[in-house]
Amino acid sequence: MAATLAVSTAVTAWPAPAGQPASGASGESSREVLETAFATATVELDGVVLFKVRGTTSFPAEQRALAIQERIVTAARDADVRPEAVRMVESEVTTDIMAGDHFIMSVFDADARLEGLGRQQLAGTHSRGVRQAIERYRQDRSPESLMRDTVTAVIATAVLIVAVWLGFWLSRRAERAIEARYKARIQGLTIRSFELIHAEQIWGGLTRAVRMLRLLAALVMLFAYLKFVLDLFPETRPVGIQLAHWVIDPFITMGRGVVGYLPNLFFLAVLFMITRYLLKVTRLFFIGLERRSVTISGFEAEWAQPTYKIVRLLIAVFALVVAYPYIPGAESPAFKGLSIFLGVIFSLGSSSVIANILAGYTLTYRRAFKVGDRVKIEDVVGDVAEIRLQVTHVTTIKNEEVIVPNSKILNTEIVNYSSLARTRGLILHTTVGIGYETPWRQVAAMLRIAADRTAGLLKNPEPFVRQLSLGDFCVTYEINAYCDNAQTMAQVYSDMHRNILDLFNEYGVQIMTPAYEGDPAQPKVVRREDWFAAPAAPPEKDEAPRPTKAS
Repeated sequence: MAATLAVSTAVTAWPAPAGQPASGASGESSREVLETAFATATVELDGVVLFKVRGTTSFPAEQRALAIQERIVTAARDADVRPEAVRMVESEVTTDIMAGDHFIMSVFDADARLEGLGRQQLAGTHSRGVRQAIERYRQDRSPESLMRDTVTAVIATAVLIVAVWLGFWLSRRAERAIEARYKARIQGLTIRSFELIHAEQIWGGLTRAVRMLRLLAALVMLFAYLKFVLDLFPETRPVGIQLAHWVIDPFITMGRGVVGYLPNLFFLAVLFMITRYLLKVTRLFFIGLERRSVTISGFEAEWAQPTYKIVRLLIAVFALVVAYPYIPGAESPAFKGLSIFLGVIFSLGSSSVIANILAGYTLTYRRAFKVGDRVKIEDVVGDVAEIRLQVTHVTTIKNEEVIVPNSKILNTEIVNYSSLARTRGLILHTTVGIGYETPWRQVAAMLRIAADRTAGLLKNPEPFVRQLSLGDFCVTYEINAYCDNAQTMAQVYSDMHRNILDLFNEYGVQIMTPAYEGDPAQPKVVRREDWFAAPAAPPEKDEAPRPTKAS
């Protein structure tokens, strides 16, 4: 007994705190050290769990379990140790398990309390586990067992090869049969005259699905083969057990995670349906405002779509805030770190984007212009083709598309030629310089007649003439005429200038240049016979020029 206790103390005794005797000696201080709660580890042999043991800070459970496993292997390899030689040896504080002369382990009262048993009961259970482990170890490594397992592995390998080959052969044959029977019947998915998915795309998707199923079946067979073969041999059996855990445990973890999140997922589904229904109702309401079937005092129809976008964003943000605590992984540090990272990137990289978006909404509610208006933005003159959140598209009279950032529009003045044209009329105006020798009444009459001849200018209100300045060399006259279509102003200006030139030539009145120094020998007028000098062509008979005052 003394020799046995010495071996137990040398191998498994746990260091005691300073000033206290080692475990194995009598006294309350030894029991306090032995009974302190520590983590546990499993003792395994060839992948089979035998029992659990506990450890201390100086002798962790993992090291203790590994030491016990090595002792069991040493005893199993000793041919002189019979399984029946496994026995228990009692001491004052431990029950030692011996296999012949080989020490296996010591069972302490703290080990017994971990299992809820007495020390002798737990030692008896462990000794039976050690005895069975020794028998199984020797049986698995006997020549007969190894030969049988080798033959079984070879047969399993042959079965795997035949099964994989047969599976691929059958799948290819089935694929050809399906192709011959159904491929010609598959038509492209179309909506009216627009084809969404070609027949080749549909067939390609089906073919890839069949091949994916074939590959999945091959992987399942390979997994079953590896698990079966690895479990045959004792040296590879732990790998076979771990292989099952590697493949199956992720699915089990995901399944448990889904089950655990089912209440949250149900809440998210209900919140999604409510939010979706609310967005539909909001959309219908603003469509009614846009079509004027629903009216709100002071609310313009063109405000409906931008206001709907704002309300939709607010509803979505509110739903996201409510849903955030219920999103799987929302409380994880990785999710929070990603959220902060995206927020920083968004705030740093979207300052100009946000400015343009806010400017776009501001322009909408300022009613500076609308689609179709003829406007002037700095040096750009054209029709507003599209107003978007960040930019405004303007089509010039030269059919050029100019894209102007909304933030730029917000910070500059805008001339809208169309806003008052249909109600009050847009005043088109141009100037001419005429010498002092020409009566101003004659000039005013000629300018009014030129405006009257110009198509696109209104008769009512009547055109009017203003004398802008009495210059050093001429009098500057301005003709003003009303137009109700701002889109035609360029052509109207051109026609009015032509009519002014023709009319002043008809009455022999010279349009002065800015740098007048003296009267020329011949008047600076275009003779009637030179009106249609090459390459100009004379008008048709029904478009003959009006007679001059002299005629």
